[in-house]
Amino acid sequence: MTSITIYDIAKEANVSVSTVSRVLNDTAPVRASTREKIMSIIEKHQFQLNAQARSLIKKETGTIAIILPDITNPFFPEVFWGAENEARGLGYTFFLCNTAGDNSRESEYLSILREKRVDGIIFLGGRINLQVCPDNMAQELIDMSKHMPIVLVNGNIAKSGLHRVYTDEGVGAAMAAEHLLELGHREIAFIGGMKESSTTTVKVKAVQKKLREYGIEIPKERQLLGGFSIDDGKREMSKLLEVANPPTAVICVNDNNAIGAIKSTIERGLSIPKDISIIGFDDTPLASAVIPELTTISQNTYQLGKQAVDVLHELINQGKPKKQNILQPRLILRQSTGPAVR
Repeated sequence: MTSITIYDIAKEANVSVSTVSRVLNDTAPVRASTREKIMSIIEKHQFQLNAQARSLIKKETGTIAIILPDITNPFFPEVFWGAENEARGLGYTFFLCNTAGDNSRESEYLSILREKRVDGIIFLGGRINLQVCPDNMAQELIDMSKHMPIVLVNGNIAKSGLHRVYTDEGVGAAMAAEHLLELGHREIAFIGGMKESSTTTVKVKAVQKKLREYGIEIPKERQLLGGFSIDDGKREMSKLLEVANPPTAVICVNDNNAIGAIKSTIERGLSIPKDISIIGFDDTPLASAVIPELTTISQNTYQLGKQAVDVLHELINQGKPKKQNILQPRLILRQSTGPAVR
């Protein structure tokens, strides 16, 4: 294969570059004799249109990007898996951008992706999960959306008008609380997450609302925030178990926290769910790998990624998808929850 370009083909055929483009992409009629001349030159030089040349012709690169905050948290790779499979089926390739929870790195990636001329961006975590996103960070994303489509997953930028795909986490948290209430639990705690995180506050408020329907309040000492990792869950659970009258059930902000809580509970010689019930959130692969297997709330992670790509694809092709695309959570019953014993 020679290093011939589309411009060389146009020159040799004595036609415009746009005419060669129409032949290559079959986007408009071209006189048969002209098409035959162009195709013979293409075959002679064994020309193949590379991605950069195609992007110049079609104003598309065939690439989309996904920006996420923590590739080590199983939730995000599960969303990515659904997104990548759907994207491949639609002919896209992916840029994966892991910010490690650094907002400045988000900004760096946004700049790079604009320079790379990706066709669109799927955005998870970080600034879109802040209770109050600073104006400059919100505006940066809004400005970026004027140059390429952006779809937010499980997050929001207030008054931005950006397209969203998300699971109703409030409904999921209420499901978790109702499940424990139906098992007879009245001494319930909530652990994990961060107060500045919207995903945390949505869950806490939903749990509180559901418990109030039964005349129950979670005291402040049983609302222990502090992070999203396994170690965070282990630390906060240890605090709950150090008191004289620990709760009989614990709702965790995610599966990572729940696994940490399970570790802390077992290390103290307690039995799950006989002595204490633990419920997670997300239904990551870890939920069914831990012993006892974790009762949790499914966010339909694979479907989140898949639908985000579908919405983005429609936007790239000048379609008009719904602004709000909501998935319903599901309660996944396993071994870590059982009837209250006291």
